[in-house]
Formats: sequence, structure tokens, C-alpha cells
Amino acid sequence: MSSKRPSTIRDVAAAAGVSTATVSKFINGLQHFTPEVEQRLTEAIARLGYRANQQARSMVTGRTRTFGLAVQDVRNPHFANIIKGANRVALEHDYNLLVVDVQERAAHERHLLEALSGRVDGLIVSSRLPDESLLWLSELGKPVVFFGRRDAPGIRCVRSDGQRAAYMLGRHLVETGRKRITYLGFPVARWDAERLAGLSEALAESGLTPKTHSVSLPTMEGGQCEASRLLLTTLRPDAVVCYNDLIAIGLMHEAQSLGIKVPNDVAIAGFDDIPVAAFMQPALTTVNMRSEEQGEAAMQLLLEAVSGSQDASDVLLEPRLVPRASTARVG
Repeated sequence: MSSKRPSTIRDVAAAAGVSTATVSKFINGLQHFTPEVEQRLTEAIARLGYRANQQARSMVTGRTRTFGLAVQDVRNPHFANIIKGANRVALEHDYNLLVVDVQERAAHERHLLEALSGRVDGLIVSSRLPDESLLWLSELGKPVVFFGRRDAPGIRCVRSDGQRAAYMLGRHLVETGRKRITYLGFPVARWDAERLAGLSEALAESGLTPKTHSVSLPTMEGGQCEASRLLLTTLRPDAVVCYNDLIAIGLMHEAQSLGIKVPNDVAIAGFDDIPVAAFMQPALTTVNMRSEEQGEAAMQLLLEAVSGSQDASDVLLEPRLVPRASTARVG
């Protein structure tokens, strides 16, 4: 018994009472029609179970209907939320999202991004590479949206104000009575310097200066590994601001294993407001860096770019301080 023949664009045109050209323009989003015509087309496509041949469509339009998103570590909830926000907008506009996990390995970034660029209509990129190493991004021939500040032609940017975020966190710690404050950073990251700058600015207003320490990886294990070196000292800090929530959670976990109480002995805070932060014991003070909204904004910019928009304005999102028990005032 022969299987049913797949529906074609001609079948849809006949069922909707329009030309094949109209069907093609409707499917590819190249033209809008009256509500009546679009309803007939939608109903005919659904009734016939028509599925567009994506490969054939790409050959005709020169587009894949796919965007690439490169993140540093897909296991990090901050990046997972960026993906979630970007994918939501992509699906609303009939685009697929191809995600590449760079795995915090800067040496592989260029190779992965160059390979990805040949398969997509545009790129959203989070990168650890320094600005001077990223000039080739603008030469890939595809629209690019970048997370963080970039002064390069043809590259749009989305970021949350890291300096403002750290300033708010610094003022919060001073207001809760902390004076010996250390920044546990990740200097490889492009956001690290602005977070240290914001914290330093806030503390300077009270005549204080943060000490600095760093992790080798921006993970829970990274924070855990530095706990004894940072906290088992003769002049232990009474507060630690961590580069992100994962580091803060690792530090907090190990501090408690060492018999150091949070927040009584040391206050701990981070950045990103990942979902688990609110469920820690004690709940982690953090700054919401608007991760999902960064993903949404980046996808909107990329959609505008592929539609031919020449507006290269960047998006700056305002962070939100989320004070919780891990920095509560004591004494």
C-alpha cells in the first residue's frame, strides 16, 4: 500500500484559492496579506499538514531561518536564561536557535564561531576574547549581536550595567556594617573590571578599599577551592563579593564546612540572581542582571539587523539589587 503523497505548495494554493507565489511569500514572511487571505492560507496549511522544505526555502531566499548563539557555559543558569529569552523571541518569529557551548575555552572560540557563521543568518555571541581579538567577527558577513560593550562596526551590543550593579552591592554591604570587603573575581571575563570598579567606587565613598582575590573558573568549584585561602586568615574579610552566584554558592558551602557562619562571620554576595540563589541556606544576596531580558533584547536586535535595519543602537539594561539573608546585618 503506497503512503500518502506529502502536500505541496500547489495544494495549499488550490485549497486557499490563491497563487503559488502568494503561498510562498506568506510562508517565507516576505509579504503581508489581508486578514481574510492569511486566515485561508493558515487553515489550508493546517488542514493539509503542509511542511515547508527548509532546504529548498534556503536556496530560494538565501536564508536558513536559523540564528546561532554562542555562550560560555550552558550549565551556568545565567547563560541558560539568556538562551531561554533568545529562543522565546526566535520562535515567535519562526526562527530556530542553534546553541554552541564554548565551555570557557577561549582557544576554541574563533574556530567554533567561524564554523557556526556558515550555517546561520546571524550570531549572538558571548566571548572571553579581548576586543582586539574580535575584529574578525565583523568580517564574517553576518549580523552579530554581542554581550558586553564593543566598539566595532556592524556589531550591536546588549549588556546589563555591571558597574552600577556592583556599586549598589557595595553600598548595601557598607550600610549593613561591613568594612573589610574582598572582591573574589574572575579577571578573564570582560565584566570583571567594571564590577570591581563599581564596588571600589561605592566603598571609596566611605573611605574603604576592597581587597581582591581571584578564581581560576567562574563555577561553584572555583569558589569552593578559594574558601580556605580567603577565609582562614588572621584578618578575615567580613564580606566577600563574588564575580557571580556560582562562585558565591561554592564559597558559602565551603565556608560552612570550615565552621564559618554566614552572615555572622562573613557576608557573601554574587551577581546574576540565578534561580537557586533564593533557595540557599541562607538565601544569597545578589544582583539580578536581567539574563532572560538580555537574551530577548539580543534576539530583537538580530531580527532588526537581518531585516535590513541600519540602526546599530546598543541596549543597556538596569540591574536590580536583591538583598537576602547572606548579607543580613549582625550584632
